[in-house]
Amino acid sequence: MASMNETSPAQAGSPGGEKPAGRAAKEANDIKVLETFIGFYCRGKHGSRKGELCTSCHDLLAYARTKRAKCPLDPKPDCKHCPIHCYGKSQRAAIREVMAYSGRRLLLRGRLDLLWHYFF
Repeated sequence: MASMNETSPAQAGSPGGEKPAGRAAKEANDIKVLETFIGFYCRGKHGSRKGELCTSCHDLLAYARTKRAKCPLDPKPDCKHCPIHCYGKSQRAAIREVMAYSGRRLLLRGRLDLLWHYFF
């Protein structure tokens, strides 16, 4: 099992230069939300411990981090409203499953901050 807090090459600064502070903060927040959702999904579906991910969930998170870091749109829209679907079909299906499973359960547990992320 891999740790959710590992640094990936996608998190490192881009070779073209630094990102503006607002864009970097939004990207970091998007990644944090993805980590929360994928971590919750992995614990519920795959029985992993808190703070750890199974191999398939770790790979999905690494893929999502890479795609988020390389997003050409500024400002980046929510994926559901994006004209460019950068995820492959299997990854898009996996993220949909993660969001559906985790979203409902986290909202029922009182995570209203995630509701804010969903609508805004």
